Amino acid sequence: MKQRVLFVCLGNICRSPAANGILEQMIQQRGLQDSIEVDSAGTYSGHRGSLPDPRMRSAAAKRGYNLIHRARPISEQDYYDFDMIIVMDDSNYERVSRLAPERKYLDKLYRMVQFITIHPEYTYVPDPYYEGVEGFELVLDMLENGCEQLLQHLTGK
Repeated sequence: MKQRVLFVCLGNICRSPAANGILEQMIQQRGLQDSIEVDSAGTYSGHRGSLPDPRMRSAAAKRGYNLIHRARPISEQDYYDFDMIIVMDDSNYERVSRLAPERKYLDKLYRMVQFITIHPEYTYVPDPYYEGVEGFELVLDMLENGCEQLLQHLTGK
């Protein structure tokens, strides 16, 4: 049975689609498509159907990631369908917690920083939306590191 991971940020146009694209590429490179599935969503639905922010797509493309996910809001069904729901910051955590159909689904909720071993000064993955190029690079560094650790957690390797 596939392990299913959902990344969540605010608008689903920067951090969560980047994590989605990074982890998908790692899964493909390791031939794990039959055992791990990944998706992303946002707590805000205003960007529904949009591609990731052009600045994130550009920064990710320079690292070899093609971010093609279309933004969507998190839904009640996601709590049933996914084994892990991984949020980018405390605001996302609170919102996703409140949306859970039952308290038992909170056991599926994780913060991305739980898997990040670099930049210990951050207790969350910062939103690069209002930052310059450096903000997008920082977030990609954090997400690459975190996705690697997450994949090790998922595979036990």
